[in-house]
Amino acid sequence: MTYAIALAESDADIARCYPVIRELRPHIANAAELVARVQRQRTGGYHLAYRAENEGRGRVVACGGWRINEHLAWGLALYVDDLVTLASERSQRHGDALFDWLVDQARQRGCVNFHLDSGTHRVDAHRFYLRKRMAITSFHFGLKP
Repeated sequence: MTYAIALAESDADIARCYPVIRELRPHIANAAELVARVQRQRTGGYHLAYRAENEGRGRVVACGGWRINEHLAWGLALYVDDLVTLASERSQRHGDALFDWLVDQARQRGCVNFHLDSGTHRVDAHRFYLRKRMAITSFHFGLKP
């Protein structure tokens, strides 16, 4: 099987990503809602990349949502909002390939930092990030006003 990574730019490509994204974001009710959310977030620089079978034309197995922003704390940084592989496809190196692709995007775009947050319950993801040589550099706090 051959795989490729591409950007989900059309509504159809974004919708193809829904089965993967819903594993990380179960509150997104359906593909149409995902399309609407991604298209709104694109105005703020959000991109959705995916890894799919058959050189990118087949089933989507992993997704990564990201954006590039400049921060006082970090300088120019690529921030990963979403990174997920289908549960049935984990340990097949799809996450590795997509992670490395994202790091390469950061380098190509002149970023000096690469960041992401991960829920405290996602222990397997934490092992993956540590294996990829990421450091735990801060705590993330949230509040629903």
